[in-house]
Amino acid sequence: MITKSELDKLVEKYETPDFTESDPIQFLKCGKCKQDTELYGFIASLFAYGNRKLFINKLNEIFKKADGDMLNYVKNGDFSSLKGIEYRFSKDYDIIPIFEILSKLYNESEGLEELFGYGWANSNEDMRKCQQTVVDYFYARAPKTAGQGFYHMLPNPQNGGAMKRMNMLLRWFVRKSPVDIGIWKFIKPKDLLIPLDVHVARVSRKMGLIKRKSNDFKTVLELMKPLREFCPEDPVKYDFAMFAYGIEHGKDLEIENGKI
Repeated sequence: MITKSELDKLVEKYETPDFTESDPIQFLKCGKCKQDTELYGFIASLFAYGNRKLFINKLNEIFKKADGDMLNYVKNGDFSSLKGIEYRFSKDYDIIPIFEILSKLYNESEGLEELFGYGWANSNEDMRKCQQTVVDYFYARAPKTAGQGFYHMLPNPQNGGAMKRMNMLLRWFVRKSPVDIGIWKFIKPKDLLIPLDVHVARVSRKMGLIKRKSNDFKTVLELMKPLREFCPEDPVKYDFAMFAYGIEHGKDLEIENGKI
């Protein structure tokens, strides 16, 4: 298995501001205040699957509709400009309801921070329960016209998936680093879960950190064990090392006996 010192060296290499240039986290810089930033981040995380270039182009298209003020756009509640918008599994009748629910949330409360904070406060420090509270908020307000694309963007933790995009969002907002912005204080970095995707999973197996073949929630828990041993206070910092290394080396990735 790879050692802590070897993995720490990769963190030093990859956890830099340059990481944001091709990552959906780039959209957080569009926010003019905390709530604005939350919305850019949340929406960006929903679309962050599939081809990176395609979903970033789609996000640019969507964010142009807000004319540089996502908070005002969401609170105003007129999403007719999103008609015809689609991305892979999600059509406009899946995407617009998410914006409508966000509009209700931000007009009736402090927004996503309050929603996630409520979920965490009532979870007994169980991240999965916190995420379930957030997802249930959206499910309870979904119109009957919402299709499978709505539920793909907001997957149900009960289905056993890795919840990669929501864990990524929480990493952005909870950690404070050269990449993550750390604007939420109700959760500590030690409580975060790794945003497990195909790159992180593949590299983790090559490094000897996990053995499971499925990229699901059980694998997230398996991976968190060694990462918490390496860095109990901030285990998810290793996301950068594994993700960026996997992207850089792709299918030609070669790690023998846990050594890079």
